[in-house]
Amino acid sequence: MPDIINTPGKTAAALPDLRVRQNNFELLRFMLAFVVFLYHAFVLSRAVALQPLNILSADIAVKSFFIVSGFLIFMSYENSRSLRGYFEKRIRRIYPAYFFIIVLATVLGAYFSVYPLHAYFSLSVLKYLAANLLFLNFLHPTLPGLFQQNPLDAVNGALWTLKIEVMFYLFVPLAVMAFRSFGRLPMLIAFYLGSVMYSLLMQALANQTGARFYHVLLQQLPGQLTFFIAGAAGYYYLQHLSRHAIWLIPLAIGAFALQTSLPWLAVEPLALGVLVVSFACVIPFLGKFAKYGDLSYGIYIVHFPILQTLIAYGLFRESPWATLMLATVLVLTAAFLLWHFVEKPFLRKSSHYVAATRG
Repeated sequence: MPDIINTPGKTAAALPDLRVRQNNFELLRFMLAFVVFLYHAFVLSRAVALQPLNILSADIAVKSFFIVSGFLIFMSYENSRSLRGYFEKRIRRIYPAYFFIIVLATVLGAYFSVYPLHAYFSLSVLKYLAANLLFLNFLHPTLPGLFQQNPLDAVNGALWTLKIEVMFYLFVPLAVMAFRSFGRLPMLIAFYLGSVMYSLLMQALANQTGARFYHVLLQQLPGQLTFFIAGAAGYYYLQHLSRHAIWLIPLAIGAFALQTSLPWLAVEPLALGVLVVSFACVIPFLGKFAKYGDLSYGIYIVHFPILQTLIAYGLFRESPWATLMLATVLVLTAAFLLWHFVEKPFLRKSSHYVAATRG
């Protein structure tokens, strides 16, 4: 681990740089993306035979993704030579594949839509493209005549987290400025507690009014910031976590076991953060999992429309488990192709995502 690394506008000392150490982030991210895929296969298809998949928690997987993002994005910023370089890295990582999937879904939608071409290519398609290319998926989640008979007609309902991810990108430089002005630990605590208070307020308003609007707001950035900050704390204080992991890990597991007796809104991000960062950076290296491609992002952004298409054709009704196997092959193949032909070509050779795939 290097003693000195470059940061935007200032030099930081003794911060971890995972480009020079082995870690389990690739395996962890793959597992989390695959859990989301399997859970959505059950929820979207509503196939009774797939009921065992309901034991999986997409909620925990998404929260874990936010923790991983907190760790890796703060690391990306601290290892960037300039603010421009930082944003360029983030855009290269997330947007080419995202843009490709949005446009591809729009084009293929013309084939799968129940509407004729002249009815499909309408103002609604332009609204879909405009909203989704700007990460505002909630404004226009559907395409004309596509998936209308499915239990849910959204084209790619998993993309809501990408909006939050982009907001995290914008938040990080401001957060680091606050760290340098007021101290890192005090500001981490302040951001964390601010997020907890926001969530408590949204929860109280939801309970008082019964309005779903407040539940939606609870899921947005201020509410999810606790998990991002937990990941940031894991990055900045990795040495402390490693040193005390022998009791922090059992404590975190115990917290999950006793969650009904704890102020879980405030405790969960910390407990989950300990477990996620420990799996990635503290436990022994489990091998170069991404040697043939970092498929996690691809799995996450392609699985939803693939599942929706199979559901639209009634395949999950006829053979749920066989269709799940088919979906798995399609999703992994699409993610593999997306990585090698879209994601990787846009990344710098120095990117730790590319480095993780080298033999």
